[in-house]
Amino acid sequence: MVSAEGADDTGTKFLHVDMDAFYVGVEILHDPSLRGKAIVIGAPDARSVVSSASYEARQYGVRAAMPVGQALRLCPHAIVVPPHFDRYVAASRQVMEVFRSITPLVEPLSIDEAFLDVAGARRLWGSPAQIARLVRERVRADTGLTCSVGVAATKHVAKMASTLAKPDGLLVVSGPETLDFLAARPVGALWGVGPKAAQSLLERGIRTVADIRETPDVVLDRALGPAMSARVRELARGVDAREVEVERREKSVGHEETFSTDIDNAAVLRSELRRLSDRVGVRLRAGDWEARTIAIKVRASDFTTHTRSVTLPEPTQVGQRIGDAAIDLFDKLALHVPVRLVGVRAERLVAAHRADGLLWDDDQEWRRIDEALDVTRERFGGGAVTRASVLGPRRDFGALPTNPRDPGVS
Repeated sequence: MVSAEGADDTGTKFLHVDMDAFYVGVEILHDPSLRGKAIVIGAPDARSVVSSASYEARQYGVRAAMPVGQALRLCPHAIVVPPHFDRYVAASRQVMEVFRSITPLVEPLSIDEAFLDVAGARRLWGSPAQIARLVRERVRADTGLTCSVGVAATKHVAKMASTLAKPDGLLVVSGPETLDFLAARPVGALWGVGPKAAQSLLERGIRTVADIRETPDVVLDRALGPAMSARVRELARGVDAREVEVERREKSVGHEETFSTDIDNAAVLRSELRRLSDRVGVRLRAGDWEARTIAIKVRASDFTTHTRSVTLPEPTQVGQRIGDAAIDLFDKLALHVPVRLVGVRAERLVAAHRADGLLWDDDQEWRRIDEALDVTRERFGGGAVTRASVLGPRRDFGALPTNPRDPGVS
């Protein structure tokens, strides 16, 4: 769905800009021979996961987060391109600079999408729809990439509009048109309505946003719970009071890894959790955050996924402390099947506090070690120093999933 030139943008002020197959687009800039082909961004390993896919590959059912092996079964002629995250980060900075050259009110949602509030930019650049066209032109001219833009009176509707406009499109939903636009949308298109919530609504015959408006509150409460149903009712009526947040606070920091072969050695898995915890600690310190809660994710060979979390007595950014919590959570799982994936996540982040004034700091020595390691990594790179228990093939953002070795084996 796209809007024609001169579309009515009465009552709008929000833009949601979403880059089109961003990783693929960046790879094509570096290798133009990939243009127009079925591309899968991921490690050339059947067990690794798809980071992104070109629209030519998506036509065969290939989607992000599915195993590369499954993607190749769906689209055997697809070209697998290893990810280059340094390229994506650099391109993202360029894109965000384009946005900020038009309005300072930019809220990045991820590496490849953002909300823009253009109410104050009208005198300089024109109406919201005109600004949206300008954004698309400048992104293409300055970066060589394409994007899709939704223009609306609320952030929620702007995001829905950009999704419908993909790829490389622009959809404007004026304020007066908002209710009609929403009415025909499926319930799963509403913000916060995931697969389980959507299924609960579908089982009660609630299929569209218009159906939500006509459903008695008691039925919606029973399907979604009082808190979610209240939010969904507002969104269905086009009510969304959220403004663009220029300063966004991280909600969590995490790392996970899918192994090239299933692991059934608990010592190896503990070692891997320790390595991932160290990486989480590095990111917390870089962002000047501490975590109140540590969570783990463990996916077994039968694809069942276990998640556990613990709230710490004191927030921390110390890798050793994070690893201790993660390993303790893992040991309580008592798994009896091989493991395919493990992950560690720091949640409920707060601004880091200085420990210098404390009379007693249990983590003082570990803090000093972390500080020394951070300096070493900054000078010589992320793979310059690591724990002896996880020595082996390099693992970084561009590396293939690897098998950690048994820390008891020399």
